[in-house]
Amino acid sequence: IYEKFKQAIELGKWPDGRTLSREQKEICLQAVMLYEVKHGLDESNRTGYVDTTKKTSPCGPKDDSDDESTIRILH
Repeated sequence: IYEKFKQAIELGKWPDGRTLSREQKEICLQAVMLYEVKHGLDESNRTGYVDTTKKTSPCGPKDDSDDESTIRILH
């Protein structure tokens, strides 16, 4: 059930193709998060974890000059 809930949250639909309502998404997310805490998943492996140790600078140039930068998309 945990894996099916996670997949439903990620895809926005149930395995049979029906769309999750907003309320269903909220309930599934709460259930997944509670399961992860109860079963002792490491914090970095939990749903919704954001690594705050990797600080980055804000987006955009610091001044009004044209700034050309490479954008890296991570999968």
